[in-house]
Amino acid sequence: MELLDILTAMAKTGRLGPVSIGTDWDEVTAALGEPWDIGTLGHDAEWPRLFAYGDLELSVCQCRRVAFVFVQTWRDTVELPPSVAGGAGVFPGLVSYADVTSALGQADCPWQPNPALTFADQCSLTVTSSGAGFTFEIPEGADPLLNIVDLPGDGHDCAG
Repeated sequence: MELLDILTAMAKTGRLGPVSIGTDWDEVTAALGEPWDIGTLGHDAEWPRLFAYGDLELSVCQCRRVAFVFVQTWRDTVELPPSVAGGAGVFPGLVSYADVTSALGQADCPWQPNPALTFADQCSLTVTSSGAGFTFEIPEGADPLLNIVDLPGDGHDCAG
């Protein structure tokens, strides 16, 4: 399986293996094991917290549900848990805009430009069915390269 196959499936379904927005944190750790605990996202609060499985990053709210899903793709290699990657979990990074839009088209996964995240050295597109975002860095004098893929939160605001 190639990285674009995984990212396209994630964009179409709104999930990456056992991970989707709203998934119970215990289900994620049962399926993927213990992650790296990157730390809190707030200044004074213990939650929400950011966890990582290689380049798969998950924001988890205080009620222990996945609030956001990110796949960092800006590195030379992208590491994902083997169980969500269909075997090997290390892939070449630095994926081009043309390759992403071609893969989405071949998978019949409609998308549209995201003008809110498009400016001088960055462009972004959103998959219409899932809301998955693909954001690209535009290096000077070069074609756009995929920087991050995300599944947007659902607006959940837990009370604890």
